[in-house]
Amino acid sequence: MARFWFTSAPLPGHLDWGGLLKTAQALRAAGHDVAWISEKRIGGLVQAAGVPFVAVEHSGWRWPPPPLPGPGSFVNENIHTLRYRRALDTWLREDLVAQGAEALRALGEQIGAPDAIVTDPFLSAAALAAEALGVPLAVGGWPAGPPLSDDDLVAIQRQLGHEATARLERLCARLGMEGINFSWGQAPSVQSPHLHISYFSDYWHQGESFLPQTIFTGGTVTPPQGDPPGWLADIPAEQPLGLVTLGSTFTGDLTFFSRGAEAIARNDMIPLVVIGYNPIAPDQKEALKRRLPGGTRLLNWVDYDHVFPRLKVIVHHGGMGTTHAAIVHGIPQVIVPHAADQRGQARRARQAKVGLEMSDADVRQGQLVPAVKAVTTTPLVLTAVERLAEAFAGLGGPARAADLLAALAEGRLGETA
Repeated sequence: MARFWFTSAPLPGHLDWGGLLKTAQALRAAGHDVAWISEKRIGGLVQAAGVPFVAVEHSGWRWPPPPLPGPGSFVNENIHTLRYRRALDTWLREDLVAQGAEALRALGEQIGAPDAIVTDPFLSAAALAAEALGVPLAVGGWPAGPPLSDDDLVAIQRQLGHEATARLERLCARLGMEGINFSWGQAPSVQSPHLHISYFSDYWHQGESFLPQTIFTGGTVTPPQGDPPGWLADIPAEQPLGLVTLGSTFTGDLTFFSRGAEAIARNDMIPLVVIGYNPIAPDQKEALKRRLPGGTRLLNWVDYDHVFPRLKVIVHHGGMGTTHAAIVHGIPQVIVPHAADQRGQARRARQAKVGLEMSDADVRQGQLVPAVKAVTTTPLVLTAVERLAEAFAGLGGPARAADLLAALAEGRLGETA
């Protein structure tokens, strides 16, 4: 029996990445000692999934994220710069990352280090703590790619890549680390030298190259546990539903929610608008409610296992967990990327013919309505989503991921991979 720590940012979406929490459940079912470590705000969700939870004061993740500017503060061409900088300041704010790494190191000294740490792809503190404790790190939900060149990046990515490198160098010097669990190219990121589990497939990435520690495990549909929430049970089973979400970080774009809901309603579906737990002012929430079509359900969070089998379409930002859930459930997607990896997810959905990639300008020009109609009525798309779901299921999902992690902790990964 091996001992595992799973670590994540304190956000419901960071429990996912296509199967991270379900992998922890699979390891528990196989008899391994598993604990999830993060800030207490997500403890209830983890424990409800049957995984023991240990709270630390700091995870290293900045939450809430840096505030968005008020209307008119930025012209349109600066919005992408703002989003990229906001993402960097969320996962790599130096003082918070240092506190998070120290909290994990201290916990290891208190209760004993695990055999391996499994982290969400952006928790810098976990990468530093694994080095400090001398245990292998595995990244759950993100492939390890070769170093990027300047030609691979847009101008703002190059600028912020240099800034990220400087921040990591200062953190490593401050904590006495070498940074063995980071890539050090033009766009630094958390990178395990041992194992990256991607809950997607090689086909999904359309010929992209990855480092040998990347293993694709696809994903499977998990039967929902317990009864559905009352609001969902009250909607007749034959009534088609569509979901609009921006995940748990990029939730300040309230216009996106209203326009996405309108597009779904005008295609004869009930919109489910999920705004996350990122606090918004009461007057803003009331203004959003007034702009939503009649019958819209406005929610902070939904259980994907209960809700996704009911969906006919999803309009979203291209977050990895949301994209993955749509694939394994065979749901057409309309993706409007906001930052980070989301542009890649949108492009891959378009290439795989399972969805449409749209821009902010497309949304402002009213193109969501025809986009939703196109992805829900085009036979090519409907066939593609079904075939991709079948291909993902064939790779083993969280059960396969659990086998790989057990092999890592027991020093036999080469035999299993």
